Amino acid sequence: MQIHHDIHSIGPLRNAVVTIGTFDGVHHGHAALLKRITELAREVDGESVLLTFYPHPRMVLYPEDHNISLITSPQEKTHLLEACGLNHLVVYPFSAAFSRMSAFEYVRDLLVKGLNAHTVVVGYDHRFGRNREGDFNTLLELSEVFGFRVEEISAKDVDAILVSSTKVRNALLDGRIEEANALLGRPYTLDGHVERSRQLGRTIGFPTANLKLEFEYKLIPRNGVYASVAHTPFGIFNAITNIGIRPTVSDSAQRNIETHIFDFQHELYDHPLTVELHHYIREEQKFSSLDELKEAIAADCKKAHTWHSEKNS
Repeated sequence: MQIHHDIHSIGPLRNAVVTIGTFDGVHHGHAALLKRITELAREVDGESVLLTFYPHPRMVLYPEDHNISLITSPQEKTHLLEACGLNHLVVYPFSAAFSRMSAFEYVRDLLVKGLNAHTVVVGYDHRFGRNREGDFNTLLELSEVFGFRVEEISAKDVDAILVSSTKVRNALLDGRIEEANALLGRPYTLDGHVERSRQLGRTIGFPTANLKLEFEYKLIPRNGVYASVAHTPFGIFNAITNIGIRPTVSDSAQRNIETHIFDFQHELYDHPLTVELHHYIREEQKFSSLDELKEAIAADCKKAHTWHSEKNS
């Protein structure tokens, strides 16, 4: 898959079959749509193209909104789209100036001049251009002017994609991690690097890697303890992960992501770490003492070991 950040330097594409969207999560519904795009491209001896935008439009149009969270970081999304067999990923910079582009200019400059579109595939509710003035009928009219085809994704398929995205998001926020993973078709991951912390875990026999996320808009699931899998530079290990504010040992409201890796003897500070979340064990709790916290972590580890054993049996 080729990745482009400058639409005007791509060069002429061969019979480009283009779809448009954010594709956050790249879940089963998205994968089905991309499969259709690649099939259409093969039928016309062409190339499949996804036109997407970054920053996310909400980040630009509503900069005061600090509740934006995304299921996938740009890096994760790129990797997942490549696995879907897409030929070209075009990441167009979304800006306030771009949001004022007319529907006609959008079609002329991006789809026709930029991508040489042979076929444009969009949902029945797709809107584009200044004040969202353009819709499917606008595309049909302009396809006559510029000579490209338009295919509509059915309401049923669009709704399925939207429902799946909402279900994934809600499942993550509710701690229903296994449901979210089933909808995604893969484990939900948190990526970043390990930063130094108070090292309290070492003093009670459960050292943890404190994960600093690389992508600040990454959706963090519900607070609690999860059976997890840690991908480290030294290999892949079973683990447990706590997401929360550490109420037993801290008065801070800052959320932390801490992973205790089973049978692990290496130093991880400043190293990259990817954590897969697999099974929700319990809510985060405040304990009356460190001894009580230590007993709870030991019980969590036992439950995680059991879950991993049953999963791998």
